[in-house]
Amino acid sequence: MELLWGGGSTPISRPRNGKPGLTLDRIVEAAVSVADAEGLDAVSMRRLAAELGAGAMSLYTHVPGKTELVEVMLDRALSTLDPAEESGAGWRERLADAARDYFQLLCAHPWMLGVVALSRPVLGPGGMAKYERELRAVEGLGLSDLDMDSVVTLLDSFVAGAARAAVDADAAAAHEADGEWWRSVAPHFEKVFDPGRFPLAARVGTSAGEYHNAAFAPAHAFEFGLARLLDGVGALIVDGGTGGD
Repeated sequence: MELLWGGGSTPISRPRNGKPGLTLDRIVEAAVSVADAEGLDAVSMRRLAAELGAGAMSLYTHVPGKTELVEVMLDRALSTLDPAEESGAGWRERLADAARDYFQLLCAHPWMLGVVALSRPVLGPGGMAKYERELRAVEGLGLSDLDMDSVVTLLDSFVAGAARAAVDADAAAAHEADGEWWRSVAPHFEKVFDPGRFPLAARVGTSAGEYHNAAFAPAHAFEFGLARLLDGVGALIVDGGTGGD
């Protein structure tokens, strides 16, 4: 809680050779940069010490270990999301904006997908600000507190799943040229696939593939799913919620 809520921005170790003093902020910034470029497994105290030009043991005067560091990294990333604010937008637009912002954040920092957990939320200012923003989007609509929390949980779960699919698709595309996979598979698939046996798969799959020019379109999947999720929330609001307290 100390690391998440304050006390890490003041240098403790003395600057050497004109270099900035070591702080929690600098350690977290370096850790996020390494994780963005190489993944979370590449983050270690020894690696960060090398990046910062410090001794590995000196990092432990600011953060106990990698587990705690990852918690702070996650909260700092969440803190870059726009905060809750009063606006004239309706609940649907506000909830959609929050979902899109979170989706873009996860896609920009794929390592977050390996550590976000609905069962263990980040209890720092960044995580709380995100939660507050999402809750405000559905405040005053006649939903119980339980329903409001359930809507936010559903939204976050959907966004994380959509972001994971988008990141996986980007990773696959990075390892092959556009259409390379399909060009290599198509000749063999056409020999074994029987449209008469799977008529709907043949018709719908062809239509979707031609429309997206790909087997999967992450942006379309996200927007389609988000719209359907918001439709469901709208129906819940009209029904007056589930009746939970």
